[in-house]
Amino acid sequence: MNRYKQRVSLVMAAVLLPCAVACGGGKGDSGAVSVQQPVTGIDWRVDSVTVGGTTRHAPASARLRIEEDGSASGNLGCNHFSARATVHGDRITIGGLRTTRMACGEERMAFERALARTLTTGTLTAEREAAALTLTDGDGDRVHLSRGPSG
Repeated sequence: MNRYKQRVSLVMAAVLLPCAVACGGGKGDSGAVSVQQPVTGIDWRVDSVTVGGTTRHAPASARLRIEEDGSASGNLGCNHFSARATVHGDRITIGGLRTTRMACGEERMAFERALARTLTTGTLTAEREAAALTLTDGDGDRVHLSRGPSG
C-alpha cells in the first residue's frame, strides 16, 4: 500500500507541476493593449492629463478616437483636432495636430496645451484595463481616458 501511495504521489506531481509552472501565480492580464483589447474604433473620453506631476481634469468635451485606418480625431477641451496615428501593439504615435482655432477660457486653454503636447511628444505607451486607457509618454506624463457613451 505504501508503494501505491508513493507511485500515485509521483504521478500527480508529474502531472500537476507542469500545470502550476505554466499557469503561474501572477496576474493574468498585464493591461497592455492587445488584439483582445483594441484602442481603435472606440470613442474615448479624456478624463485628465498629468504633466510634471500636476493633474488637470478635462473639460467634458475632451475626446479622442483613433480609427483602424490611422486617422485620429477628437476635441482637446476647446478645439477639435485631427491627426494621423500609428498603433503597433501597445505603442501609439500621434502626428502633428490640425486644430480649429477657437479661443476659450485660460483654464481650458491650459488643459488643451497640456493634452496636445502629451499626445504629440513621441511614442506613447498604452495600457488598457476594461473601460479605461492610459497613454504615457517618454517623460512619464499621462493621459487618462475612459470609454465614451457611444464607444
